[in-house]
Amino acid sequence: MAEPVEKKPTIMKLRKNIAISEAGLLFNPVTGESYTINPIGVDILNLIQAGKTREEICDTILEKYLCDRTTVENDYQDFIGLLSHNHLTERHEDKDA
Repeated sequence: MAEPVEKKPTIMKLRKNIAISEAGLLFNPVTGESYTINPIGVDILNLIQAGKTREEICDTILEKYLCDRTTVENDYQDFIGLLSHNHLTERHEDKDA
């Protein structure tokens, strides 16, 4: 029987040159497009830039905001989906995990 392969956490990274203001404005200088992000989105983006995993990001949001894990995880997935759809992120496997 084969041993299960341990899955390494996937770390999201913003594409280079993406700028985020404290007020929640995300700007892509390559396309000239800008997006307005709510405070939770800004926190998520800052955590992504800090190299945090999905689990670490969800845990941090749960500590800071009054909500349940299912909502945080679903909203995180939706937000990452929007970032990915707009070509603002890259995926990297955590080599240390």
